[in-house]
Amino acid sequence: MPHPAPPAKGAPRSLSGLLPFLRPYCAGIGLAGLFLVLAAAATLVFPLALRSLIDGGLAAPDRGAQLVALREHFVWLFAVAVALGVFSAARFYTVSWLGERVTADLRSAVYAHVLRQSPGFFETTQTGEVLSRLTTDTTLVQTVVGSSFSMGLRNAVMGAGALGMLIWTNPYVMTQVLLILLGVVLPAMWFGRRVRRLSRASQDRVADSSAIAAEVLNAIPVVQGYTAEGREAARFQRATEDAFATGVRRTRARALLVAFVIIANAALLLWALFKGTQAVMAGTITAGHLGQTVVYVVIFAGAVAVLGEVYGDLLRAAGATERLMELLQARSPVESPALPVAAAAPEGGSTVRIEALRFHYPSRPQTAALADFNLDLKAGETVALVGPSGAGKTTVFQMLLRFYDPQEGQILLDGVPVRQLALQDLRSRIGIVPQDAVIFSASAMENIRYGRPEATDAQVIEAATAAFAHDFITALPGGYNSFLGERGVRLSGGQRQRIAIARAMLKNPPLLLLDEATSALDAESERMVQAALQQAMRGRSTLVIAHRLATVQSADRIVVLDHGCIVEAGTHEELLARAGVYARLAALQFMV
Repeated sequence: MPHPAPPAKGAPRSLSGLLPFLRPYCAGIGLAGLFLVLAAAATLVFPLALRSLIDGGLAAPDRGAQLVALREHFVWLFAVAVALGVFSAARFYTVSWLGERVTADLRSAVYAHVLRQSPGFFETTQTGEVLSRLTTDTTLVQTVVGSSFSMGLRNAVMGAGALGMLIWTNPYVMTQVLLILLGVVLPAMWFGRRVRRLSRASQDRVADSSAIAAEVLNAIPVVQGYTAEGREAARFQRATEDAFATGVRRTRARALLVAFVIIANAALLLWALFKGTQAVMAGTITAGHLGQTVVYVVIFAGAVAVLGEVYGDLLRAAGATERLMELLQARSPVESPALPVAAAAPEGGSTVRIEALRFHYPSRPQTAALADFNLDLKAGETVALVGPSGAGKTTVFQMLLRFYDPQEGQILLDGVPVRQLALQDLRSRIGIVPQDAVIFSASAMENIRYGRPEATDAQVIEAATAAFAHDFITALPGGYNSFLGERGVRLSGGQRQRIAIARAMLKNPPLLLLDEATSALDAESERMVQAALQQAMRGRSTLVIAHRLATVQSADRIVVLDHGCIVEAGTHEELLARAGVYARLAALQFMV
């Protein structure tokens, strides 16, 4: 779905960003517009019926004729009321449906777009802020699309109709009313601009507090472990108080706008009524004409007042739409090629060739995470990456998965540059077991099946058995259907890691990336999982990151990194014999 570039910040025309989401529902919008016009027409007919009642029903020559005339006129008034009720209900349902539908589409589009962003996007955008935009901002948009905008159009039609009838029946009076109206509209627009600025600021402050809450709740064990509950509660309270103060300023400005519009409209109504009673006393208009005029003035004044309220809602929604469009306008620097190369996945494992790679993280442009990095991985080979923290080992994995693109050099997978492969094709060939195992709020079965959604239950159980996870899963109260809790809180660290290993084994990719895959296991579990991993690595290529050198001694080749560069490479025995960086690391770990 195309997303046009947003206009200047804070402008009501920012709502034009919603047009791509409204276009699929043109028929529903047309139907809502028809009901809106019919309801407005029924409202505008009411003063005519009232004038007919006053001038016709009350002016009958005798009491019997008067009662008959009154009955007919009241039936006519009731018919107008029925039409108004039916058309208003139809308008309300249609517009509310549109609001719910468009908001759901918008929320889904923003979420799907955010999921396609590279990790660099999340270096500068907090998750809590994204969640705030998905909830608070879309709710504001729903209010406008499903209510305020419809009310604004209805009152605009009624106000224009009432104004037209007043000009037709009392041109002299309404000429003066229009001049006075300028004294209402211009100050209201000035107030509106201030409300718009404060609305945007208020939404930003709410997003700040949401970001703090999301960050702390995701790290609650650390917060409690450092007895930081009080500090974090105070930090959230400060952010909430900032949001409250900004909200109060916005509310104060909007309250002044509402008060001004109501007082000004009341002055208009009283002035028109005063002039009308003078005309009745002078005999230039009838009492029914005066009643009709008063009702039209009430409709007109009420429409102006509602439009002032709606304008405030539009301003808040404009700020929300801007924030949502900012997310939709974000473009990931890593995108699939327009014409990807089609390449079949190899049977015996993938080959990887990394040539003269240089990469700087966007958040650290002055420091090279990888510098002149070269690596060859043959089909079916196991290569271990070792070195101190920050040496660039995990960055190699991120380059292979194309979470980032390098500033220099290239990576070839099975002879094809990864930039020429569709992202889905590239990542479907790679299985990864991260150091911090990710467990979703779902059952054990669904967590393992995440690696291959179409897998059967038997295949899931087979993968779990190979990862030595079957026994502890079946011991859970619900077995494979047991809910594992948010982020797997019901499992131990080793159990979570084995679930992640089973997930990668179920995917069965030609290239396997193991990032400290056994770091959370005890000695017994590590031996079992190492045996399972050795089984899983057969027939595929594997890159292993390990700080514990005992886990990589059997690798075909060990590559030692330091400050983003390869400083040594060879087998375990060869590297020990060189007495270099690897030998020093081994001496520290093995005490030799």
